Amino acid sequence: MNASLDIEHLRRWVGRSETLEDRCDAARVRQLAATLDMDPAPWREGAELPPLWHWIFTTPVTPLSQAGPDGHAARGGFLPPVPLPRRMWAGSRVEWLRMPRLGEALRRVSAIESVESKEGKSGLLVFVAVAHEISSGGEPLVRERQDIVYRDVAPAAHPRPNPPAEPPVWREPLDGARGRCALVPDDVMLFRYSALTFNSHRIHYDRRHCIEREGYPGLVVHGPLLATLMATLAWLQAERRAPISFSFRAQAPVFDGEAIVVASARDGAAAKTEVRKADGTLATSGEMAWRD
Repeated sequence: MNASLDIEHLRRWVGRSETLEDRCDAARVRQLAATLDMDPAPWREGAELPPLWHWIFTTPVTPLSQAGPDGHAARGGFLPPVPLPRRMWAGSRVEWLRMPRLGEALRRVSAIESVESKEGKSGLLVFVAVAHEISSGGEPLVRERQDIVYRDVAPAAHPRPNPPAEPPVWREPLDGARGRCALVPDDVMLFRYSALTFNSHRIHYDRRHCIEREGYPGLVVHGPLLATLMATLAWLQAERRAPISFSFRAQAPVFDGEAIVVASARDGAAAKTEVRKADGTLATSGEMAWRD
C-alpha cells in the first residue's frame, strides 16, 4: 500500500455531509436538450425532468481560489483528501420517488458513506461512496448512491482509429424492444456538459493537461454524460415513461473524437443499456427499471 495513504485518516470523513439548494430551471434543461441534439422547445415549467438530467442541478459551487491542480475543488473539504491523482465517477444507483419538475426548488443533502482501499490491476485504488437525497418542499424525490474511485496515473493509452461517424439518432418512436444512438462526443459537447454541471475537472476540457499530466490520449468524456445518454435513450424507448431506478457502472474511458454506440434493450419493466466504443469495447453498462 502507498506509504503516503493513511486510510484510517481518510475514514474520518465518513459521516461528513453538505447541503446544496437550487431550482430546476427550464432554461438549463433546454440547454442540455440542445447539447444532446434534442428539440429544446417542449421544455417548459411543470414538465417532468428526464432521468439523470437532475445532475445539472444542485452542483457544488466553490471559489476559484479553492480549485486544486486538476480543476476540481481542492481535496479535504467535503470529500476526503485522497493522495492519488486520478478521480473518476465510477458508477451510481439512482431511485426516483417522483421525477423532479421544471420550476421546482431543489435541495440536495449528501453524506460520505464509506472510504475503502484495495489493490487493483493498475495499482492502489480508493473507493468513496456518497449518498445523495434530493427533495422539493420537504418531499423526497431522488435517492442516489454514487461511487467515486481514485487511482494512480497509468501508462498512456492509444485509441484505435474510428470508422466514419454516424449522425446522432434520437428520432421517435423508437423500436419497442431495442434502441440505438450512434454519435461522436467532441470537445464542444464536453465543454457544454462541463458548463451545465459546473464541472471544472480539467480532464474534460484541457487537452494538454490530459496528455502531459494524466497520460490520457485525449479529453475524457464524462461518465455521467455517458450514463445520461443511456438513460435518455431508454426513457425515449419507453415513450417517456418515468422510471423508478437506474444504475450504471463505468468499464472503460471514452475520449473525445471516438465513435460510440449507445444501446438499450427493453424487456418488460426493465431495460439493459450500454455504451460501446468503435472497437467493440464496453465502456459503460446500465439498467433501468419501471413499475410493472
